[in-house]
Parts: sequence; C-alpha cells; structure tokens
Amino acid sequence: MNKLANKCFSKTLCILAILLQNACSEPARKPSLTEAQATTTSIPTSFTLSKDRLPNAAADGDNWLTYGRTYSEQRYSPLTQINTDNANELGLAWYYDIPVQRGMEATSLVVDGRMYTTSGWSKVYAMDAATGRELWTYDPQVPHEKGAHACCDVINRGVAAWGDKIYVGTIDGRLIALNASSGKPVWDVQTTDTSQPYTISGAPRAVKGKILIGNSGAEYGVRGYISAYDAETGEQIWRFYTVPGNPANGFESDTMKAAADTWTGEWWKYGGGGTVWNAMAYDPDLDLLYFGVGNGSPWDRNVRSPQGGDNLFLSSIVAVRPDSGEYVWHYQTTPGDSWDYTATQDIILMDLEIDGKTRKVLTQAPKNGFFYVIDRATGELISANNYVPVSWATHVDLQTGRPVETANARYENENELQFPSPFGGHNWHPMAYSPDTGLVYIPAQEASFVYNRDPNFKYSPGFWNLSVSFEPSALPEDPEELKKILPLIKGRLLAWDPVKQEEAFHIEHPGPWNGGILATAGNLIFQGTPGGEFRAYRADNGEQLWKYLAQTGVVAGPITYRVNGEQYVSVAVGWGTIFGLSIHTGQQPRSRILTFKLGGKKSLPPVKVAAVDFPEPPPMAGDPEQVARGKTLFFTRCFMCHGDGAVSGGVLPDLRRIAPEKHAIWKSIVVDGAFAKLGMPKFQGTLSEADAEDIRQYVIKRAHETRPESIRQQ
Repeated sequence: MNKLANKCFSKTLCILAILLQNACSEPARKPSLTEAQATTTSIPTSFTLSKDRLPNAAADGDNWLTYGRTYSEQRYSPLTQINTDNANELGLAWYYDIPVQRGMEATSLVVDGRMYTTSGWSKVYAMDAATGRELWTYDPQVPHEKGAHACCDVINRGVAAWGDKIYVGTIDGRLIALNASSGKPVWDVQTTDTSQPYTISGAPRAVKGKILIGNSGAEYGVRGYISAYDAETGEQIWRFYTVPGNPANGFESDTMKAAADTWTGEWWKYGGGGTVWNAMAYDPDLDLLYFGVGNGSPWDRNVRSPQGGDNLFLSSIVAVRPDSGEYVWHYQTTPGDSWDYTATQDIILMDLEIDGKTRKVLTQAPKNGFFYVIDRATGELISANNYVPVSWATHVDLQTGRPVETANARYENENELQFPSPFGGHNWHPMAYSPDTGLVYIPAQEASFVYNRDPNFKYSPGFWNLSVSFEPSALPEDPEELKKILPLIKGRLLAWDPVKQEEAFHIEHPGPWNGGILATAGNLIFQGTPGGEFRAYRADNGEQLWKYLAQTGVVAGPITYRVNGEQYVSVAVGWGTIFGLSIHTGQQPRSRILTFKLGGKKSLPPVKVAAVDFPEPPPMAGDPEQVARGKTLFFTRCFMCHGDGAVSGGVLPDLRRIAPEKHAIWKSIVVDGAFAKLGMPKFQGTLSEADAEDIRQYVIKRAHETRPESIRQQ
C-alpha cells in the first residue's frame, strides 16, 4: 500500500479531532413517574392518534407525529410563521437538561402539545412542548453490559406514537409500549435473541396498527431482520429476514430461498449482517412499506461469501406489504457489499415530474456516494449520480441498475485508498426535501479510507468482526503531518436537484458529521454542526440567516411545530455517537433539548471548564515489538471506544490518563471482565493475558508521547 493511501485516510478522522467531543460521566437518575403524575399541566391530559392522523400528517403543521414528520419522511413543515424575513429574531424559548451524558441523535415527536424524546440508554422523556416542563420520564433499565455491543454509542433516535401509546426500542433489543399520558409501561417484548449481540438504536414506525422495528449489530456477527408487532398487545405479526440462514434448517420463505442463491460458502456462521437500523417510509396509496438494509458481516465479501455473489438483501432498499411482510420488490445499491456501504440512510418519498410525466419516486443518498431516484411502485431505477466524490465505481449503469466497479475496488490485490469511507458520503443524519424548492438537502461529507484485508482476522462472536484493519488508517502522530491533511476531509450541507441529478448549491462546513436537516414552507432549512452551532439558512440559495451557540455538538434532526398559535423549532443536542467515542474533540458533555421561538429570551447557564487531570503514566517497559503488537490489537479491539491512537474522544475513559491502581488490575478489567457491568467488554477467550499486556504497553507509550508539557512541568 503506497504512502499516499496511508497518509490520506488519516484525513478521514483527524479533522474530527479538532471539531468534536463529549464526556463519559453520567449522573444517576431514577424514573419520575410519581412526580410526573402529580404535575399539573394546561395541555390535554391524553391524546389518541387515530388511524387517520398519520396518513394525513402532511397537512398538520401543529404536530410532528412520526420520525420524518410524515410517512413520506420528507422532514418538511408547512409552517410559515418563522421565515426568511424574521429568522434572525429567533431566541431560546426553553431548554431541558438530559441527565445522560452520551450522544443525542433523537428526533423528538410532538403530539397535541406534548413532546416525546429519548436519550442514551433508551430513556424516554415527555415534556410540555410550549414550556419544556417535564411531564414524566421512563428508564427501561438497560443493563450497561449491553453497551459493549453498541457499535456507535448507546444512542437512541426516537419514539413512535400510535393510539394512546408511545413506543421505544432499547439497546438490549426490547420494544416497549408506554402510556403516553403517564409514561407507565403497557407491554414489553424482547425482539431479539438475547444470546446474540443485537442492539436497537433506531426509531420505531407505526403503520396500520403495527409497530415496526429493526435492529443493529452487523459488526458483531448477527443476522438482520425487521419485525411488526401489534400496537395494542405487542404480539409479533410478521418478521422479514434480510439475509438467508443456514440452508440445512430450511428457509422461512421462498424469498429467502431465492436470496440464498446469491450467497456462497458458510455465510450463516458469520451472521451475514444486513441489519435494518434506520430508514423506513410508507406509501398509504400503494400500501407499501420501504426499509433500508445495512452492511455485510464481516465487511469483506471474500470472507463471508468466498465465491462471490450479490448477497441479497445487503445494502438494499426493500418494499413489502405492511400487513404481512410479503416481499414485493427490492433494489440493491451495492451488490456484494465489501465497504460497509449501507442503504440504511433516509428514504424519502416524493412525486417528481420527469420527462414530462409525474412519477411516484423514492429517493436515497446512501453511504456509497450515489443519489438514487427509484420508481416506488416497481423498484425500477430511474436515475443515479454521485453526490460526493466516488472512486470505488465509475457510475451506475442505468440498463442493469448496477454500479460499474473500478479496478481493485474490492482490495483483493493490495490495500486500496477509496472514497467514500465507511462513514459514507452520507450517514444516519436525516436529510430533508422541500416541495417548494424541489431540492433535497443532504448532510454530505467527503472522506477516504484505506480498505485492506486484515491478515490477523479471526471471527470472534460478540466482538467487532470487520475483517479489515483500521491500523493503516490511524492518525499520524506527527503534528505537522496532521496539519497537511486537515483540508482534505470535508463536510457540507448539499442542496441536490433530484430531477437533474446535480448540485444546486452547497454550504461548506469545517468538517464532516454535520447534523440532520429540517425544511419549512418559510423558505428555511435548519441544521446543526458538530462544532456546536445550530443554524438557519434560506432554502432557495443557502444564505445563512441565523445561528445559535449550543455549547455542544448538534447532530440530531431538528423539528418544528405549533402550540397555541406559536411556532417553535427544537433540536436535541449533545456530543457523543461514534465520533465522540473514537475521536478526540473539543466538545463537552451537555445533553439537552433546545427549543426556539421568535423573540425567545431564555439563556443557557455559563459553561464550566473542567480541569485536565493527566497523572504521571507508568514507566515505558515494552520493547518496540511488544508495543507494535499492542498497537495492532488496540486498533482491532479498542479503537472504536477508546479513541484513535488511544486519545479518547471524551465519552469513555481516556486510557492514557487512568490511575495507577487501574494499571495494577489491567488484566482483570480487560480479560476477566471486572468492569463488565459498566459496559467494558470481557475479552476472555479473545485476548490473552499477554495480548492485554501488549495493549497496555502501547497505551503507556502513547501516554508519555501525548502528556501535555504544561502538566509535565508542574
């Protein structure tokens, strides 16, 4: 692998080190149901979300009834009270402090004056949407051991509403129905095999009296699926698996039998992947449910399916009947995925005039870098074009619907520097569509990755099983090298014309991982940044009209709603997520809901800067070979939680700064699982005592290299 490749992926992560941070402290908080029941409120004491309200949500500007506001998932509001003429008059109306100091990715719901949102560890909060006054909270009491299976922080993206209930999926794989008025649990079902490393981070959806939920865990070795449960009873109605299981056990359907023809080897031993962890949309007229499917497990197809194959339904958009889960059609964005190019990014439904004819289409900007326009009735590909630089494929062939891959795209001959990286041209951050401008607004990013075959890969159920190594992509330790590559990674708010398949305009950001987007009929779009700003722009040309300093990273999707005739804009803020775990940043752990209105006068409390504690590390005792082995093991097992180069992102403990007594029990922690109940994995059987000591010596070396000079001189 050439030096350019080795240097360039460093850019994929290093700019994030300048932009982003969170912390790991988490104050204890018990459910406050009794407190909430005693609270008086002027809002209705209850609501009923009838079967007609969600299909007609587009005309209901007062509320935000589902994850993407409507079944089409456009994240567009018809409200105009806040508009281009007065957006600069926005001020903070209220804020609500979240006690869980982890990443905030939730899109809040607002139903008849009540706001419902979630935080890390799948906790649910109900508030008066006009004042932020707490109505109730619910803690599902997720065992913190499950944090070891949450690839990208113990986040939650929100709830669903149906009837008189609120529904939440939990990190330990449960689906829970709560009474919307009191927060009391109504039913609680386990949607996953608890012996497997499944988690749930995504928001459920409610369709026709059913609650739909997928799961996460592909990196750990699971088989993906989506399930439907009865909204009243919690009874499972149907389940659609996204990859076939062991043929010796038979297939659940003819669809799974056909999918098995696209796999080779003994893929089921690796789980296969294909988790449904984010995107869903529903067309009531066609009565079709659409969902996006994730990456393969392990990443490299040559490991899980050694004789090739498309590996259905990995990296696909699938359409099914919501009443039965019956397969209707699919479109695979990345056949035989080898790059973690999920198709779990937002799916938006819209009607577009194409070649003089109105078409019912589905659009998506998945990780692989291409923007797709698909006939949502048939699954026919209408058009595709790259919205960010792409090097793994030259284009998408409109006749076959398949990408045309470049030489060595699958890194079979040697390591290959490619765009996009596994973080994607677009990740989970919600995009939006405005029918007024005809534009889709994408939180886009440019980053590369050195794809490689990990020569030390050994499948370990329940642990990271990527089959590629992050070590070739580690940040350079030389500060001057870091400076050279900072300009090479980019993030932007991209306004994309889905008919012309071209950029209309873009707003450049300092780096990637920027927040979800809201579009309104006031000719506005709203977006947060990981650097801690929440901004409003003109939707037609991108002119910035307003910004607010949030004191922490802002990556969740904003919402807008109206209570008593007054329009509000609200967003969940708080740094964490995968970058807050793995990348050293400048943000602080302040998880909140921030809500704005015209003329808002509230202000946030002053920021308190904590003193940096960096104790003297133990003497360096490892020889170069031992430290090198420790580095390789660190990037295999530790990097995603404890930071690139052992420099913590601030959410979980910084290993360079642990106390001497922790070094004394290092083996007990790493191998024996002494801190398993705190979320630290038990690596017994995966790492030997010698392996653990090699990692410790690498961490000690990094502590000596990076301990601030000012502290050393004290």
